[in-house]
Amino acid sequence: VQLQACGGGLAQAGGFLTLSCVSSRNILDFNAVTWYRRTPGGEREWVARIHNNNIESYAASVNGRFRITRDDARNTVHLQMNNLKLEDTAVYYCHTNVERRNYWGQGTVVTVSS
Repeated sequence: VQLQACGGGLAQAGGFLTLSCVSSRNILDFNAVTWYRRTPGGEREWVARIHNNNIESYAASVNGRFRITRDDARNTVHLQMNNLKLEDTAVYYCHTNVERRNYWGQGTVVTVSS
């Protein structure tokens, strides 16, 4: 499985970005796809998860601002990030676990400026 994360960039506080995680394998094979982020301080945070039954879950820090969705036809999971805050600045990674193996995308950088 290869995961390709993209869509990061520079945004102003209050703005929005959409990240995408494209899988080389049918995402219906995955129980879930998760977005994590690593902050400038080095801390890894769980951000959002979508299960193959479309149940979504969010970290408290992004709940109500971020939305995770899946496009099964394109084997892609999106993370729509609205009302961005300075503290959303991080490297964002997508992740899945298949047959007890972990797979990570390469990371996409999100920088939020004031």
